[in-house]
Amino acid sequence: MRAGLLLSVLLLAIPAGGQEPPVEPSQPFDVWLRELVAEAHDRGYSESIVNDTLAGLEPLSRVITNDRAQAELVVGFERYYRARVTRPFVRRGRELARQHRTLLARIENKYEVQRRFLLAIWGIETRYGRVTGNVPVFQALATLAWEPRRSLFFRGELFDALTMVSRGHIEASTMTGSWAGAMGQPQFMPSSYLKYAEDFDGDGRRDIWRSTGDALASIANYLEEWNWDDEFTWGREVRVTPAARARIAQETTRRADGCYAMRNMTARIPLDDWQQMGVRRIDGRPLPTSDVKAGLVDTDTRSFLVYENYDAILRYNCAHYYALTVALLADQIR
Repeated sequence: MRAGLLLSVLLLAIPAGGQEPPVEPSQPFDVWLRELVAEAHDRGYSESIVNDTLAGLEPLSRVITNDRAQAELVVGFERYYRARVTRPFVRRGRELARQHRTLLARIENKYEVQRRFLLAIWGIETRYGRVTGNVPVFQALATLAWEPRRSLFFRGELFDALTMVSRGHIEASTMTGSWAGAMGQPQFMPSSYLKYAEDFDGDGRRDIWRSTGDALASIANYLEEWNWDDEFTWGREVRVTPAARARIAQETTRRADGCYAMRNMTARIPLDDWQQMGVRRIDGRPLPTSDVKAGLVDTDTRSFLVYENYDAILRYNCAHYYALTVALLADQIR
């Protein structure tokens, strides 16, 4: 599952109209919690671990409010992008690229992911590690596991968080993150931590909270595991004329696989086919001559041809606004 900002605001631009009213929890929280504690014991978690993590939890109303508000917050891509990618923000990314150039070179060599994308994700997720969230993770996850909308997913994350504590990765009392339970400088959910977090500095801990090396290597490992290919970039912005748009509507199909954002783009076809349909680089020049395949992503104001690496960014956060912002920031950091 994706790493941080799992439900970042404004990501999918789904219209609020026609939303069904939220389903309320079927049990009082204290009843639900007792059953959860019993299941934790059945799964083999120790009494001390359960007491340290689950005892006395109460739901956080702001977490439920944030979760239910996600699909209702609609804003244009330009506003979303410009709120996050400013000149000082890009400048800071370039400064950090110079400051950590030796570390980044080592990570780049091991995982074969270009450093600019690691810096861009680091920047968008936590402002280069400065804003990681202060919500108690167990309280956030328990709230979302009790609230019915996506209870199964968050129940699984809650038990993964218990596993993190039981294996000694972190103490429960210091386990804080976003309102959705994402943690550390890469904003990993517990399941992502268990699968992808790395001990790059070799101190025996996968410390995505305080170690810049571990955090950046963990991002790189995540992208590599989702088939990143450093022979290619993410894609490019393009110009689509009305005539080209008409041909695209007739000659392409929507993508049928993957998460919501992946299905909200065209199927991938060779760049030469896009060229024949009238798509051009943003400056009007022809597209590169290549058999590389690309899909078309449209926002409210801009269009992009995206390559297979773009999927790895969407795996991090399944939202075009997010993925395009990361990609464009990476280009500016370069």
